[in-house]
Amino acid sequence: MLGTPFDADLGEGVVSLEAIADPPPFARARSVAVHTGLARRLAADLKYRDRTDLAPWMAQWMLRSGGELLADADLIVPVPLHRRRFFQRRYNQSAELARCLAGLADRPFAPHVILRRRATRQQVGLGAKQREDNVRGAFQVTEKGRILLKNKRVLVVDDVYTTGATVGAVSRALLRGGAAAVDVLTFSRVLPDSFSADDLEP
Repeated sequence: MLGTPFDADLGEGVVSLEAIADPPPFARARSVAVHTGLARRLAADLKYRDRTDLAPWMAQWMLRSGGELLADADLIVPVPLHRRRFFQRRYNQSAELARCLAGLADRPFAPHVILRRRATRQQVGLGAKQREDNVRGAFQVTEKGRILLKNKRVLVVDDVYTTGATVGAVSRALLRGGAAAVDVLTFSRVLPDSFSADDLEP
């Protein structure tokens, strides 16, 4: 469900304790790599250092890791930025990845079905509960989005899965907006036992 790696192969259909204790609103989540080393550097370069040229390469790895999700997806939706942050950064790293993925997988790219209706604090430096509170109610499906989403299976794309707060909030909004189901695909993933609010790049 969450795509969290186990220490050993426990067989098909096994669900992590994390997913059992706190079931997410999305059906499945997959990531290319654990958020350390080179994967962490690539994600940071894309997000903070204008390295949009990395997006096509990263998307190819995401295509391999999330093949089953992409095969089932009716729409590919990036996690949206608030317009203020978009104007500051000039691009949305999640949208860059999602656009490339949509082209590689021949799936509809639908960035305008959902928006971030209020500016939120940057998640960097926030604990798990603070992250959840920060993005609660921050996302809203557009009127056009409600038409496109009806009974569709949506793949939400983001750069990094940290605690799942952001993709969880986006998933809830999409489901309220009419989506039949939501899956999540990210480039990298912070493992639950290694998350530290002070250990993520600004």
